[in-house]
Amino acid sequence: MARVFTITVPPKLGRRRRERQSDPRYVDGQRLLVEAMKYLAQSDPVANRDAVELLSEHVRTRFRMTDSPLG
Repeated sequence: MARVFTITVPPKLGRRRRERQSDPRYVDGQRLLVEAMKYLAQSDPVANRDAVELLSEHVRTRFRMTDSPLG
């Protein structure tokens, strides 16, 4: 039977965290997507329903999980 060895690594206590700075492009990207959804919903809500749902899904899931304002 094989044995599994684990090597513990102590946390670096002296390391300072990088101060967070927001990226205006991140906020502008979210604002642009919301404006696109508003435009599509106002122009023809029935015909553009699929497009609005696609953008909404992107904003709620992918955009928030994969993009970071910290660059």
